[in-house]
Amino acid sequence: MSTSFRWSVGIVVFVIVAPLARALGRGQADPQLIQQRWDKEKQLESLAVIDRKVMVPMRDGVRMAADVYRPKNASGRVPIVFVRTPYNFNYWDVRNGAPRDMGAELDAVKRGYAYVEMNERGHFFSEGSYDILGPPLTDGYDAIKWMSSQQWANGKVGLIGCSSTAEWQMAVAAQAPPGLGAIIPQGFGAGVGRVAPYFEQGNWYRGGAVQMLFIAWLNGEQNQVRPMFPPGTSQADLVRESKYFDLAQQSPPVDWSQALRHLPEMDILKAVDGPKGIFADSMPGIATGGAMVKRTPNDSAWYRGGLFHDDMRINVPGLWFMSWYDVSVGPNLATYNHVRKTARPEIANQQYAVIAPTLHCSYKRATENTVVGERSVGDARLDYDALTWGWFDMFLKGENNHLLDTLPKVRYYTMGLNKWQTSDTWPPRGAQTLTYYLASGGKANTLDGDGNLTTNPPATDKPDGFEYDPMNPVPSYGGNVCCTGNAVSGGAFDQRKMEARPDILVYSSEPLKEATEVSGPIEVTLYVSSDRKDTDFTVKLLDVYPDGRAYNLDETIQRVRYRDGYDKQVWMEAGKTYKVTLSPMTTSNYFDAGHRIRIEVSSSNFPRFDRNMNTGGKNYDETQGLVAHNSVHHSRQYPSTVKVTVVKRATAADR
Repeated sequence: MSTSFRWSVGIVVFVIVAPLARALGRGQADPQLIQQRWDKEKQLESLAVIDRKVMVPMRDGVRMAADVYRPKNASGRVPIVFVRTPYNFNYWDVRNGAPRDMGAELDAVKRGYAYVEMNERGHFFSEGSYDILGPPLTDGYDAIKWMSSQQWANGKVGLIGCSSTAEWQMAVAAQAPPGLGAIIPQGFGAGVGRVAPYFEQGNWYRGGAVQMLFIAWLNGEQNQVRPMFPPGTSQADLVRESKYFDLAQQSPPVDWSQALRHLPEMDILKAVDGPKGIFADSMPGIATGGAMVKRTPNDSAWYRGGLFHDDMRINVPGLWFMSWYDVSVGPNLATYNHVRKTARPEIANQQYAVIAPTLHCSYKRATENTVVGERSVGDARLDYDALTWGWFDMFLKGENNHLLDTLPKVRYYTMGLNKWQTSDTWPPRGAQTLTYYLASGGKANTLDGDGNLTTNPPATDKPDGFEYDPMNPVPSYGGNVCCTGNAVSGGAFDQRKMEARPDILVYSSEPLKEATEVSGPIEVTLYVSSDRKDTDFTVKLLDVYPDGRAYNLDETIQRVRYRDGYDKQVWMEAGKTYKVTLSPMTTSNYFDAGHRIRIEVSSSNFPRFDRNMNTGGKNYDETQGLVAHNSVHHSRQYPSTVKVTVVKRATAADR
């Protein structure tokens, strides 16, 4: 996914209005495609009451821009599908002089729904100042209350969207706005703040290290200085002017593979002449205050915005879409389990999950031969439209369509087995923990080292040491990523070329005698030492094929100063060994007989995560780092472990 647009799936919503210009070059749009757009627009006009650029006032008087489409000849009041987004949904493609693709709106109207799309505060035609996730939470509450009370509405509103069009849903749903009947959040992890055992504050951190995806993404989102129409401009004028101005910024191109290397980190956007805003600048006009990069993981600002935290309760039926190579599948699953645990019993029983083997928001891009990165994971297609409309028909229209009679609580795709599977829980019921111990003769560096995973801890400690230089970090190669432009390509890639680096420790099991399904969390505990007061430790989980290909499954990191909790910072002393438990990884992968389970350990994965400068300082304001000499210990005294969640299958026929 690029940094400039995202897809909502189930109902597909293109939220940038000039994909043709990008694909074909400005002024060179395909006439046939333009005609198809006009045909859809005319069909929509024949079937729908269209009310564009409705300026909906929030409780503080600030107005949000909405487009409303509802069936012309409805026999009664209709339910509403609501899409709220920070992205551009202007109905007119100003660069190609034609409507944008109105397929999502047309589909909803044909199915008997009103379709409402609205921009978050501070974006495009909506007034006010922008903050990530569209706070205040009252905006989402007020919007849902407003539309559910319209005279043509049946009082039921359903939410759908992927990524930033989904991430606001949970915290607003927890406010229980009148009329909210069902939600379908997809790829929603950046809306998850603190939900045990994760403490990511909306994917801003993992293990206390900054996930750098938001730096590139915010360059195209924080836009406090932007063109606006005069207050009081009439709706008719706004509709007319939307054919001339869609208010979409045209950012200069940035080579993020180089831009993210800039130091200090807090000046990365400044160095590319990006706009000022919430990333590094104080924003007293918004509740969180901005300056995101300067916060610590438990800063009070994280609890004043639009994030969902584990002190909140959602009592709305939910159909949750996730994917294994998304940036946030672990926090997503933790949120799903949290809602099932804390909702009222009847609502807890109306929570369902789908976990696909794709990149962020790429569910519908699965094919008969789905390739994620370099690895083929088979036919991962699923009829998301049937799920989406069946869900809304049941909870918004009240149809007894028997969807829930056959819908599993969790439908998950197991890579390697290349098959959709089902369970009534996550992890799957009956899953067991299998513990591997790290071991070596003290030379686990590189693929050619002597690191291994065993079922018993080694008797004596022969630590593996390596040098971590923040000026020469381990490059990110594939992974569970989003939104970093050309800096990181997501998915599974053969990691052997990376494993030639001496600052990567490699630990592999013996070839498996029996096939093993790992479905659930992977928990890593390391015993470590360093000659610096603070450093990072990173881990990757891999599936190693008999021919040597080593495909990454998930990755994690821990900033050691936060090893005892994110509300405090504790330092290391040279010569001492410390226990560090990393944020869990998660996957569903079938390790066939003859495959190996492998982990890599290092101290950087850049620019997936920011570099620890090893000084014990603030990190974000530093330009010079220190080389750290780090070690991983493993023995009965220091049992460094990898705990994988194994699902036992009764027979080979289950394959």
